[in-house]
Amino acid sequence: MNPPQSMALEGTESLVVQAGAGAVAPDLQVVGRSAPRKDARDKVTGRAQYTTDIVLPGMLHAKVLRSARAHARIVAIDAGAARQAPGVHRVVTGADIPSHMVPYYGYFIKDQPIVALDKVRYVGDIVCAVAAETEAAAIAALRLVRVTYEDLPVAAGIEQALADDACALFDEAPMGVVPAYGDGASAQLRPRKNVCYQFDYRTGDATAFARCDHVFEDEFRFSRMTHYHLEPFVSVADVRGDAVQLWTSCQNPFPLRKELARMFKLPENRITVNVPFVGGGFGAKNNVKTEAVSVLLSLLTGRPVRFCLTMEEGFLTNTQHAAILRLKTGVMADGRLVARQSEILLDAGAYSDGSPLVAEKAGYRIPGPYRWEHIDTACLCVMTNTAPAGPFRGFGGTQTSWASESQIDMIARRLGIDPYDLRMRNLLRLGDPFVPGESGIDSDLREGLDLVCKEIGYHERSHDSTGTVRRGMGISIGFKDGGGVNKPAQARVKVSTSGDVFLQCGTVEIGQGARTALSQITAEILGVPLDKVSYAPINTDYLPFDQGTNASSGIAVMGQAIARAAHGVRDQILAFAAAQLGVEAGALQLGNGVVLHAGKAHPLAPMVMRHYGGTGFEFSSDGFFKAPGDHHAPLEAPCVFWEIGWGAAEVAVDTATGQVKVLKLVASGDAGRAINPLMIKGQEDGAAVMGLGQTLFEQMIYDDQGRLRNADPLTYRVPLAEDLPHDFVTITQEQGHGPGPFGAKGAGEGTILPIASAVANAIHDAIGVRITTLPITPVRVLEALTSSATNLESVP
Repeated sequence: MNPPQSMALEGTESLVVQAGAGAVAPDLQVVGRSAPRKDARDKVTGRAQYTTDIVLPGMLHAKVLRSARAHARIVAIDAGAARQAPGVHRVVTGADIPSHMVPYYGYFIKDQPIVALDKVRYVGDIVCAVAAETEAAAIAALRLVRVTYEDLPVAAGIEQALADDACALFDEAPMGVVPAYGDGASAQLRPRKNVCYQFDYRTGDATAFARCDHVFEDEFRFSRMTHYHLEPFVSVADVRGDAVQLWTSCQNPFPLRKELARMFKLPENRITVNVPFVGGGFGAKNNVKTEAVSVLLSLLTGRPVRFCLTMEEGFLTNTQHAAILRLKTGVMADGRLVARQSEILLDAGAYSDGSPLVAEKAGYRIPGPYRWEHIDTACLCVMTNTAPAGPFRGFGGTQTSWASESQIDMIARRLGIDPYDLRMRNLLRLGDPFVPGESGIDSDLREGLDLVCKEIGYHERSHDSTGTVRRGMGISIGFKDGGGVNKPAQARVKVSTSGDVFLQCGTVEIGQGARTALSQITAEILGVPLDKVSYAPINTDYLPFDQGTNASSGIAVMGQAIARAAHGVRDQILAFAAAQLGVEAGALQLGNGVVLHAGKAHPLAPMVMRHYGGTGFEFSSDGFFKAPGDHHAPLEAPCVFWEIGWGAAEVAVDTATGQVKVLKLVASGDAGRAINPLMIKGQEDGAAVMGLGQTLFEQMIYDDQGRLRNADPLTYRVPLAEDLPHDFVTITQEQGHGPGPFGAKGAGEGTILPIASAVANAIHDAIGVRITTLPITPVRVLEALTSSATNLESVP
């Protein structure tokens, strides 16, 4: 197999860092170079510390008893024998939760209990928790717990949960809120039984459908995936009095602190969240996962408590949303898109988790990157007796890109138009607002599409109709808004008198290279080598606030806060030096930790000593960034940037076996300006392979009783090295239109978006049948071929 290839388009020359005339020496250019990761040596030598490595004196270990029933009322729990078991310090059931606590957590809706209170709602729901001297002792104690259940009807899927005779998962409405929305957007809590949230978006004239030459209606189904991060969900809590020290593998330490403070009725300044390196998250490690259990058991035992899930438990903790997407699209005979009405049904699982956030994103993104006269979308979060679903790489964009880009291809073929030509006719142009009130598109969509088409040879493709193996090509444009909604970020940059730089911000290193890239931005602005910038450990007591490491926001949102802080501290230093040297600040430069004037270097330390009488001083500046609020923007603030993924696939399909082989896969994203090209390549490679897994292999298989049949690494199929295409190309575009520092945009999610639809479109190109359900298995291909042949035979 050939290794993945990468291209970097356009120049990456450094911007001049200066306060007046002159430039920083070329050898200090940092941005645009594939600098080695700052964490590389620690990780490859094993020195890097993850939460799984945290050991505290006297630490206990937590394990939980999980329900084997998908839906049942708890009649009684007998934990007496478990409490007497050797090594056990505490057993907690719903009856043992302190009365002052608020035992539920969630994002918009607070519905998931720390341990089950009255009923269990899915196989894997936590029934009780044990803290013991060892994990083995805790597991042995759990085997002694006896639970009496009263079984309730099970709704294991979307259709069952929406049936008139379905049993309600919640008898009473949990506490929840609906955020403010702007023009055209709205939402409601519990609009019907077993729907926890509904997001709606409408714009334009609904009569547009009546003017269309054709109206096409299609349904698509999207499989559920597990995040499959290598580091498990894990936390270590040490509660001393009313002070909580917490180490956890999470992506949003500040919102987590706020949620724990609400639950345990503590001031936020009594809770410290520490986040070491995180071994992958892909969205799963947002908000409360293990932390409430570890904090509660530490509170009740007076000892530190470690709660680490197995990988099998991870399958039962958080998942991607399965979905049913129904699209009604009106077009003109020449291929001009006019109107789209969409119904999106997300399988939220047993608790709401991040489903409302995913719903607003999926509902907003379903139009794709095209011009429309009318859009009407409803996205419902349907509660089922399955594992809770939450944020996942692509965040609703994976589901919507699958359906939208599949239907765009289908419409083109129905009209006898090449799918490339139909897209080119309807794509939004650079600077066009996505919808009324929204920010402009910041990538040239046509340029990106032409790039992947050229790489795969789309316009030169041919079809061989002989034999059982047929080849075809497909293209797709994945699309999502990036940077989060109303997402604030704060940062602090300090410079010592020796010119060393301290970067403090709350962006979590989850494997994406944030420590390195954000340090590169800082180093470039201050004109210092990268090794002079240190990145502070994540500790919520000392760092400025950040909403979370998600939505590809590290560069485009936090990067802007850091740039402002770095510019601020640079200006402080130059103003101070100007006063000491008796010159104008505009005549000075800052480079390599010293002030430069008329070709002469002036170290900071002597100037500080003369002015303050000592060298004990730091220059410091804070930076803040948040997209400004605007009620005309449907989500109450304009999108920070648009994350696009262009994809093209060539496949060979064996019509005798249904086997699909991806011969070549091309995926491309637009980084705006690549801060570190090699790290972006790693992100784009990984996202594309994740998309390939969704396309051909990955699915969580539930039976009609709500039992997950492949909840372990042996039976859950992910792509292997041998599954990768022989020819796998990722292309990093640098179109330069991003809002971040040096024209950068976020990256890391775009190339997951187009893969499934590009492959499905290629299959259709090869064999003339359409697969509308993921994953695309040989059985589904054969069924589609059989159905197509049957339909042809029935035509008179």
